Amino acid sequence: MAIHASAIVEDGAKLGSGVEIGPFCLVGRNVILGDGVRLLSHVVVRGHTHIGDRTIVHPQAVLGGEAQIRNNDHPDARLSIGTDCVIREAVTMNGGSRSSRGVTTVGNNGYFMAYSHISHDCDVEDDVTFANGTALGGHVQIGQGVIFGGLSAVQQFGRVGKGAMIGGVTGVNTDVIPYGIATGDHAVLGGLNIVGLKRRGVSREAIHAARAAFRAIFLNGVGSLLERARRAKEAWPDVVQVQEIADFILTDAKRGLCVADPLRVRTDED
Repeated sequence: MAIHASAIVEDGAKLGSGVEIGPFCLVGRNVILGDGVRLLSHVVVRGHTHIGDRTIVHPQAVLGGEAQIRNNDHPDARLSIGTDCVIREAVTMNGGSRSSRGVTTVGNNGYFMAYSHISHDCDVEDDVTFANGTALGGHVQIGQGVIFGGLSAVQQFGRVGKGAMIGGVTGVNTDVIPYGIATGDHAVLGGLNIVGLKRRGVSREAIHAARAAFRAIFLNGVGSLLERARRAKEAWPDVVQVQEIADFILTDAKRGLCVADPLRVRTDED
């Protein structure tokens, strides 16, 4: 364990083996740093914050700050960050709030580029990528493997499903289905994240089924959106990706659903 002479580690902080704390860092008394965590310099870790093994935090990041809510007073708010994350310069992640579950959770193997922000009570799953300046409002849910382009933002209580991709400078004020691609000033679906599906090792047959289900739900179907999602779920019972998309649509949510603009949907076949 290496702690620079200029760093401040308050009594009560728990440090794993091989932790490195660089110049001018501040580690609060309720912080837990896992094995091999590295705080490079000028990092502030506050509150009831747990950082998982081998996570690297770059200068000026502030982790575990109070929820940005007027009159917030939740001293037991928590922030949990997983293993093997990279947290770049000036990233901010807030603890939970009294108004919700009281904890903000960030999964394993996330890559958070400079100035990205995760607000109170968010739930961010594994393997996500946040490009520079990505911002999440409070209570947002982000699925596994989601990729955000730079300067994108998700409104409070929003959901972005597993494997989706959000374009740069995109405002997400509606829920984005798993494996969807959403772009625009106010996000609309432009199709499925086919590149992402291939990288996940999804079979060609499953990709074609997901594409057909997408068209049936958003472009060519009759009846309500929920009815079309139920029919897709029944039509492709053995295709995991279709089931995930349909289940996401059928889940009760606090935001509306991001839907497709037929003029912007990619129709090229694999």
